[in-house]
Amino acid sequence: MAGKKESVEIQGKTLPLSNLDKVLYPAVGFTKAQVIDYYARIAPVALPHLKDRPLTLKRYPEGVNGFHFYEKNAPKHRPDWVETAHIWSAGNNRWIDYVLCNELATLVWTSNLADLELHTSLSKFPEMQRPTMLAFDLDPGPPADIVQCCEVALWVRGIFERFGMQAFPKTSGSKGMQVYVPLNTAVTYEQSKPFAHAMARLMEAAHPEKVVSEMKKSLRTNKIFVDWSQNDDHKTTVNVYSLRAKDRPTVSTPITWDEVEKCLKKKDAEVLVFTSDDTLKRVEKFGDLFEPVLKLKQKLPSLEKLDALRQELIGEAQMDTRKPPKPTAAAKARAAKMAGVRTKSRKAR
Repeated sequence: MAGKKESVEIQGKTLPLSNLDKVLYPAVGFTKAQVIDYYARIAPVALPHLKDRPLTLKRYPEGVNGFHFYEKNAPKHRPDWVETAHIWSAGNNRWIDYVLCNELATLVWTSNLADLELHTSLSKFPEMQRPTMLAFDLDPGPPADIVQCCEVALWVRGIFERFGMQAFPKTSGSKGMQVYVPLNTAVTYEQSKPFAHAMARLMEAAHPEKVVSEMKKSLRTNKIFVDWSQNDDHKTTVNVYSLRAKDRPTVSTPITWDEVEKCLKKKDAEVLVFTSDDTLKRVEKFGDLFEPVLKLKQKLPSLEKLDALRQELIGEAQMDTRKPPKPTAAAKARAAKMAGVRTKSRKAR
């Protein structure tokens, strides 16, 4: 039986929509029509972050519980007004025509293809070797969760603050979170990727009990993997405001550092879970918290400066270990009790 269909006109472009009543998130009854509605309503803040970034579609034609597939090449049946970027893929040894989601009509069209998740490059076409930002994906190894990610994210922010730089957090919409550092200056992946890797190793050296910089899952139990490898010209990251294919229509949502600190203090992972409705309300209240990532110009520090900071941090950690440990409450109680015994003994004499 054919699903509900209709046509819409968007900015002078007629677009047929199909199977609007198909449930794509069965656990909560969230339909394809609601997916399209979300992306249409979030478009004013999402499109600037998608503009000119080659888009990899992640399609779920049967919903989040069905099969899915990635689609790098723009579908051949696309409307002729969909912009594309003709890019050589060394990994695939061929040219790929990526979709450029630069306008509302294209975003609605990809939504109609059940492209639930939007995965984009850190570069903008045509300057594909020039990332506009650094991205650190904080991935918790069970039983760790986003609460521990918050602690690591604050450490990441602290390191960049030493360089006089700002960083911006967002939830992944899944189990972790990400920290983005806007650059928007002349830099290449040959510079940014080694820096990101060195940064992850620095975090691991400073906090070996809580952070890991290697991808081996066997090393990640109850630790946060600082995934630096996304800083690569052939990698993509989930775009801000993208839905995620989870039980609920959760969203990769920009957050404030106050919210990160609040989550860490409360130790409640649900504090940083946002659905499509939540995110729309947040945008209405706060605007685009990720807007500075588009505009803020920051110079990538040299590896030499990062190494100098690494030595400084290690020195600080060593100084901390030389300090006498603070007595616990139990130790204080025992000391008080012993003091009382000694006082009584003197009186008896």
